[in-house]
Amino acid sequence: MVDDTDDRLAAFHAGERALQVRDGLDVRAALARAGVIRPAMPDQHRAFFQSLPCVLLGVVDAGGHPWATLREGLPGFITAPDPTTLAIRAPSPFDAVVGRKAAPGDCIGVLGIVPETRRRNRVNGTVLGADEQGVTLRVDQSFGNCPKYIQARVLGLTPVDAPAPSPVHRPEIAADAARLIAAADTFFIATRAGELGGRPAAGVDISHRGGKPGFVKIDGGHRLLFPDFPGNRFFNTLGNLHQDPRAGLLFIDFATGSTVNVQGRAEILWDGPLVETFQGALRVIALEVDQVVTMAGHLGLRGGPADLSPALRLSGDWP
Repeated sequence: MVDDTDDRLAAFHAGERALQVRDGLDVRAALARAGVIRPAMPDQHRAFFQSLPCVLLGVVDAGGHPWATLREGLPGFITAPDPTTLAIRAPSPFDAVVGRKAAPGDCIGVLGIVPETRRRNRVNGTVLGADEQGVTLRVDQSFGNCPKYIQARVLGLTPVDAPAPSPVHRPEIAADAARLIAAADTFFIATRAGELGGRPAAGVDISHRGGKPGFVKIDGGHRLLFPDFPGNRFFNTLGNLHQDPRAGLLFIDFATGSTVNVQGRAEILWDGPLVETFQGALRVIALEVDQVVTMAGHLGLRGGPADLSPALRLSGDWP
């Protein structure tokens, strides 16, 4: 007899389990999912991270608010010397946005993604060391994600010779940010558990969200709406929001290297007419915007469309 107190369910925190139960996921199914969340990286994941030109990081600022950020470099700037260590040797172009640098003991969420092949893997970890050139993490959780809703594009790096621009902070979604958001087919969202640290599941998470251009709706200057499509039912993002509604979104203009960070507080809308306006959505997230930060052309990361082979096309991905 398997009950909900099985130690294997420690892979999820209470917020994640609460939403799994609400969604009708029984204990045995939850245990099957928990089994793919490992305390160390398999060799395949180690090789994957070491091949990337960029990596997404979920970090927290001095007030504990999560931010979605990115570090980039030539493949090899990330190393995995052993299954429980991930070293990222590149400075953060978002320190001025977040307002602080990573420090030992910080919880950080890591997302590696290859849009061309629609592959993504995740690490949730704790900072062992940090300096101007990067961070070294202890791996607390390692797992893969399904390829759904990833727009196919080829990513590469372009040298950026100009000095990094100063971030522009605004309390609302101004016209330049609105244009990028309205055209986006991809963004990244950072969330956090209610209390950080103490056990592997209680950390910071960063996740990918994708859809057709326009899938993020701007409701005035202080509200964003975006759908929650069917996924792996881990409820990493929504489980965090269940415990702490703060969220940080990152939108990237892959043509220019410009970025928009949106900070706010999220509400999960489980049903109703608003949910029905998003075709294929199970739920809708309404984000009340507290702050918007734009930086123009500061990333070397660039991306263009990629054609998927028939073997990589998944039916039913795009509601």
